[in-house]
Amino acid sequence: MRRPLRTHGYRAAAAVALACALTAATQQGAQADPQTLTEVQKELESLYHQAEVATDRYNAADGKVKAQKKRVSSLDSQVRATEAKLTRLNSLAGAAARAQYRNGGVPAELQFALASDPGRALDNAGLALRAQQNTQNLLTDLKTTKAALRARTDEAAAQLKRLQASRRAMATQRRTVERHIAEAKLLESSLAAKERRRLADLEKKQSEQAQAKWESTGILKKVGTDATTAGQKAIAFAAKQIGKPYVWGAEGPDSFDCSGLTSQAWLAAGVTIPRTSEMQWAQLKHVPVEDMRPGDLIIYFSDASHVAIYVGGGNIISAPRPGRYVYESPAASMRILGVVRPDA
Repeated sequence: MRRPLRTHGYRAAAAVALACALTAATQQGAQADPQTLTEVQKELESLYHQAEVATDRYNAADGKVKAQKKRVSSLDSQVRATEAKLTRLNSLAGAAARAQYRNGGVPAELQFALASDPGRALDNAGLALRAQQNTQNLLTDLKTTKAALRARTDEAAAQLKRLQASRRAMATQRRTVERHIAEAKLLESSLAAKERRRLADLEKKQSEQAQAKWESTGILKKVGTDATTAGQKAIAFAAKQIGKPYVWGAEGPDSFDCSGLTSQAWLAAGVTIPRTSEMQWAQLKHVPVEDMRPGDLIIYFSDASHVAIYVGGGNIISAPRPGRYVYESPAASMRILGVVRPDA
């Protein structure tokens, strides 16, 4: 009895060995072991699934980087404006101090108040009080501006630190995605052409069986058939992308990943939604599967790592995985987690 595949690195290597054995058997004219092909298929699905999970995390980190870059830029502008104000206030404070020094420590307005003309003394006293108040306001403004500059400088530094952390997270997720995809491609390349065709036939058969089981519940008699105006626009956008390649982290115009396609489809309909499938599941309105309508998004797998747009008739349009293209396929070909509505 074949021992089960264990840790991820071991599993990938073992699956490649199984694929090579499968290919060798086929080349020798022997009957290939269906169980072996199923194990290879499961490992491929696992590798691509892990790549998609890492892609979602990469996209989330990328979103944080973009937001933090904007925030750092805004804070830099505020710091420059505050520095300019501080320079101006320092200049005014310096001028006031020099004037006071030249007049022996007595402001010019107060000297008028001490003049020998009693008729002007009262008016000049008022001027002196206003001058003192202006000087005090200047000093207060100077103190406030210095504090604001320190706060904005500290915030900019903190944002920059977070930006650097997000960039490191992006780099980590990039390496993870690339490793899983490389392992999956190695596994696929170890199969003979005949076995790759058998694998594709197996995937198609399983997809059709899952769809038939789903439809047998009568679900298509319950779901909506009419999309909203925005939903129609989102579907039309997605349909125009059919045939374009899946590229992880891409959101058009020439290639897409799964959530890149759905977010751009709804953006074309005038509705901004989160970038990743995980955030789409977390932030958009949930609707029961039996109440979904064309234009809604179907979220797949327990970790919400895949998303597609429902187009009606039991079908979806999605960007499936590396090596594939945007296409229309059965809605239940993958494990459905739930449905969200962008234009609720």
